[in-house]
Amino acid sequence: MSQNADAAQPHPKSRGAARRAMRRGPTIDDVAELAGVSRGTVSRVLNGARYVSPAALKAVERAVRTTGYTVNQSARSLVTKQSNAVAFVLSEPQERLFEDPNFSVLLRCCTQALAEHDISLILMLESSDAERDRVLRYVRGGHVDGVLLISAHSGDPLVADLARGVVPAVACGRPGGPESAIPYVAAEDTEGARQMTRHLVAQGRRRIGMIACPQVVGGPERLRGYRDVLGRRALKRLVVHTSDYSFAAGAAAMRELLAESPDIDAVFAASDLLAAGALAELRRAGRRVPDDVAVGGFDDSRIARETDPPLTTIRQPLERVAADMVDVLLRLIRREPASSRLLPTELVRRESA
Repeated sequence: MSQNADAAQPHPKSRGAARRAMRRGPTIDDVAELAGVSRGTVSRVLNGARYVSPAALKAVERAVRTTGYTVNQSARSLVTKQSNAVAFVLSEPQERLFEDPNFSVLLRCCTQALAEHDISLILMLESSDAERDRVLRYVRGGHVDGVLLISAHSGDPLVADLARGVVPAVACGRPGGPESAIPYVAAEDTEGARQMTRHLVAQGRRRIGMIACPQVVGGPERLRGYRDVLGRRALKRLVVHTSDYSFAAGAAAMRELLAESPDIDAVFAASDLLAAGALAELRRAGRRVPDDVAVGGFDDSRIARETDPPLTTIRQPLERVAADMVDVLLRLIRREPASSRLLPTELVRRESA
């Protein structure tokens, strides 16, 4: 009997199959019996195979809805050698996930983009040796098909392992050093920093400092853009390095800048959170913004709109970064050609500069 005939004439016991499925949980055999097709036909439909007649396809889809059947992902993984899951690895302590709004935007947008392909996202934190080992064991164990790497730090052993091809991986921002073999999606960090520094120069500021973060992705490029514009005026005492893009680091760096260069009249912070910390420290020190010191940030996160005064900053298109990261990763998983991508930035003028 053809598949079309199978689909047109459901098995006479199909109603019983539906009732049994409701009582004990549906199986692929229940779907086949209700649809009036073979078990193999159901399997081909569920696995997206071709060569299934339209009538059989419609019958199987209707039976799946009626029984409430869902594919056993573990069983499917044994056959396809794929987990239909991707790890979102954040190389930061847990508290940073909730402090920095950029991470929540990336997490939300990556989750949505993967869901369109029926792929789950698994959030993993990696800020200690123990967490790093756990992430590596999980990734090497075949639990995910790829990795989205967020906020990678220079010299991180996890980045080096992923660069050796443990699983397909894509970084948010350009990894440095030998880890640069990993494809990445990034804003044009260097040009964005040039835009901000040129803006501060155009405002008539003469002693422009920078709160830099060269150990985290994006940091070296932003420092390079600042130096490109100022040249010899980018004095060593005008640049303070931090280890992360946090509020506390920004406040501490601003305190150091004021001590080393009390005549400073502008500061470019490598992130909005760093800039928010700098604003708080300037307020504590009695410096008016922008009258005494102009402040610029980088990101255009919600923090930039909530500071007092609102922050002049560089907008990086995070939603597009997330979508492109997922696209590049899925291409790599499918073993299709894929390359790194750079996205344009934009100067957003507000009251702080």
